[in-house]
Amino acid sequence: MSSHYEAPIREPLVTGEKTYHDISVEVGAPVLGRANKTWYIVFTLALIAFLWGLGCIIYTVSTGIGVWGLNKTIGWAWDITNFVWWVGIGHAGTLISAVLLLFRQKWRMAVNRSAEAMTIFAVVQAGLFPIIHMGRPWLAYWVLPIPNQFGSLWVNFNSPLLWDVFAISTYLSVSLVFWWTGLLPDFAMLRDRTTNEFQKKIYGILSFGWSGRVKDWQRFEEVSLVLAGLATPLVLSVHTIVSFDFATSVVPGWHSTIFPPYFVAGAIFSGFAMVQTLLIIMRKVVNLQDYITLLHIEYMNKVILLTGGIVSVAYITEFFIGWYSGTSYENYTYLSFGAATGPYAWAFWALIICNFVVPLTLWVKKLRRNILWTFIVALVINIGMWFERFDIIVIDLSKGRTPSSWAMFSPTFVDIGVFIGTIGFFFVLFLLYARTFPVIAQAEVKTILKSSGEYYKNLRAKHGDDVPHHAESDPTAKEPEANVKDSDAFMGSTSSEGTSHEATVNADALNLTDTQKDQLDAMLARIGTYNPQTEKSDDLQKLDGVGPVLEQHLHQVGIYKYDQISKLTKEDYELLDEVIENFPIATNRGDWNVQATELKNK
Repeated sequence: MSSHYEAPIREPLVTGEKTYHDISVEVGAPVLGRANKTWYIVFTLALIAFLWGLGCIIYTVSTGIGVWGLNKTIGWAWDITNFVWWVGIGHAGTLISAVLLLFRQKWRMAVNRSAEAMTIFAVVQAGLFPIIHMGRPWLAYWVLPIPNQFGSLWVNFNSPLLWDVFAISTYLSVSLVFWWTGLLPDFAMLRDRTTNEFQKKIYGILSFGWSGRVKDWQRFEEVSLVLAGLATPLVLSVHTIVSFDFATSVVPGWHSTIFPPYFVAGAIFSGFAMVQTLLIIMRKVVNLQDYITLLHIEYMNKVILLTGGIVSVAYITEFFIGWYSGTSYENYTYLSFGAATGPYAWAFWALIICNFVVPLTLWVKKLRRNILWTFIVALVINIGMWFERFDIIVIDLSKGRTPSSWAMFSPTFVDIGVFIGTIGFFFVLFLLYARTFPVIAQAEVKTILKSSGEYYKNLRAKHGDDVPHHAESDPTAKEPEANVKDSDAFMGSTSSEGTSHEATVNADALNLTDTQKDQLDAMLARIGTYNPQTEKSDDLQKLDGVGPVLEQHLHQVGIYKYDQISKLTKEDYELLDEVIENFPIATNRGDWNVQATELKNK
């Protein structure tokens, strides 16, 4: 858990006067509420693009890959370009999830969930292209080293193309487990907040029985760290292996030792650009500007600057070494004078302008914190990184060692259709995810609320770092010192328009109505009150489904003893469910009356 202290000079990561309840409500709203018109319009467009692409894929599989623009010289083109581009886009999710988690970076918590989802959806798109390129996708299982009836037929473990199979499948599986593990407390929040019985059952299954106990959180932290440790090498290995598809060949422009780090930096570069593109749209559409702030956008822009700088150094190195070698073949590679002035000059300069020139504007802080400009730069980088992969593949293949084999590549409508179809498929998946899963890790954001929330930082700026000011200014910090009627000295008067309510109830923290206060008064009058001068409070966390947060909420409504719990009625449980956020459902808490009776008699 995060410390409650943070240097005052740091900007808040959660703006507005947010409480834990506000986070649950606002993060759950896009899922539990109705989709707006904008969502339906974007989803319809994405679905149309996906269906168009699906038609092109069916046409390709049924007719053959001859419907693409490939020829004898250029056997890889848009298909592998798109494969490498999608794999690169998926890199940011693993970096944000694993590496930044190990470095305990708080700002990752508002963006990691969507970045992880983006990773999975991008890798799904990437995997489509090699399968389609096989020409006979129904035989795709031949790339797996499984027992077969074909005698000596076996996979070639020396081929980097086979390494891709293992790298991508491992990447997808680890990312999926990592994503799902992080979603468990969010699914539980939706399960407890929804009023729809069908949704309650579905999210109950998806949450794997999460109850918020200390043991749940302990295992959650342990598993997250283990998965982060497993996923961190993937950040380096996956795109390194993808780069081996080219670097282990003898094609001029491909046979380069700089490719592994160059590809990894480029993948993170394009991945963060796509995260920026998606989150800038999403924060506006689902009203999450208080959680995905300008500070988050600036931090991601700094990562883009760093990785963009590494990529730029690689460009300069490639260009210089090719020129310095004096080899005539190097004058036709994707980063050479020949490429800059030849038939693919438009693709060369698109690469340089989009990936080298435009990102330099992010060195200016005013532009780095400008949302519109960031969105434009992110789009430009995505386009530029696609051109980089296109240049590496097509330009290098178009002019080989023998001029008689030189050829040009022109995409067909099927090439374009399949690519647009994968973009549509990606957005269909992402939009469905935004309507069914929380787009922000609300449980993790709550852990930094008191250290990085604007409201709490303002409190510390005003009152200093001492704790006592919380009793006056922070409603959620108030806890009744004594569960007796004369505790007004700590709580202050709880009267409202001449009506006195039970002083043991922390009405400010729970934000209760007068009716609810009256109902709690009646309940406490029946089940009894707690006096710390003569009694000792019981450990309510021994009850099923009770963790430290729920125990605090029970204290806030005046419940401290097993004896009080044992006297609760069905109506009392309904009242507690109404006034306590994320109160466990009956199946999760079991029979508290029986449990409390057994515990008090021990």
